[in-house]
Amino acid sequence: MRAMKSDYMHWAKFKAPVRYALTTSEVPHFRMDSFSLGVADLDMDGASHPRYAALRERIAVRYGVAIEQVVAADGTSMANFLAMATLIEPGDEVLVEHPTYSLLLEAASFLGADLRRFERKAADAFRLEPATVKSAMSDRTNLIVVTNLHNPSGALADEADLRAIGELGAKVLVDEVYLDAAGPARRSAIHLGPQFVATNSLTKVYGLSGLRCGWILAGLDLAERMWRLNDLFGVNQAHQAERLACIAFDRIHEVIGDIPSMLERNRRIFNGFIADRGDLECARAEHGVTAFPRWSGGDTQRLDDHLREHHDTSVVPGRWFEMADHFRIGFGLPTPDFEEALNRLGMALDELQ
Repeated sequence: MRAMKSDYMHWAKFKAPVRYALTTSEVPHFRMDSFSLGVADLDMDGASHPRYAALRERIAVRYGVAIEQVVAADGTSMANFLAMATLIEPGDEVLVEHPTYSLLLEAASFLGADLRRFERKAADAFRLEPATVKSAMSDRTNLIVVTNLHNPSGALADEADLRAIGELGAKVLVDEVYLDAAGPARRSAIHLGPQFVATNSLTKVYGLSGLRCGWILAGLDLAERMWRLNDLFGVNQAHQAERLACIAFDRIHEVIGDIPSMLERNRRIFNGFIADRGDLECARAEHGVTAFPRWSGGDTQRLDDHLREHHDTSVVPGRWFEMADHFRIGFGLPTPDFEEALNRLGMALDELQ
């Protein structure tokens, strides 16, 4: 059956709010009204700006590519969909990591792909292992889909492993929406060869999800095909959002602010929390915005239900990542809130023993 909806996104959007939401998968929202902006900055004259060069140039400079390699999209989710819609035909075999972000599976399924899976093992800290990818491939594999940083675990794949996967003969789509949280020294996979396509946005790591500023980095021929295909979907991006994204890129260091140090603090606190718990297993959090611990108590839907009912707190149950005994938490809360959220999580775990 082809996917015709995303149950996960419906849950994520409409779940009951809680005070201490460890479900967050992004950093705190950045207030662009902290900049001195006027209506004139948003170019409100209604002129058409197809393939808005000013924004694409800023993305190209930041990620070290030619402007012609940058394709705009509404967030990383639309970027992934547009990339897949260009790269595959109905019936093509697509190899996707397990566990992974469910929208990647659902987009490929909607497009009529024949899905195969390969494992990123919890016992190996969810490392991206080229030999495992190779053994899961068939001679029909047309596209390999991975996330880096890995969603849900936050594991970082190194360039050598990615390059080895790129040598297996299929195109490789890399969702890099969390990669910038691993530091500015991390290059996009687009630099590893023409078989790579990378997606990213200003959403998760920059706190600007409301702008829906996403992009695809691809070879010149693929990029042109993606632009032409996007004429079926959205024609042009909302121009005022494009203008705000340009302003954000021009002042990106202010947008980032102390987010890296906040994430580092929260990861350190999380690692100490895990070390003190015999009922949780998790690799040390070193990068990114999320982690994916295993709970010895079984199905973590029960844990989330208990947190919501008794502690005004929440986690993402592992069923959304096809691993029911795991749960995803995010490090994107301000540190005092994150500490309180972990305190409440600990109480809930004790109560459910």
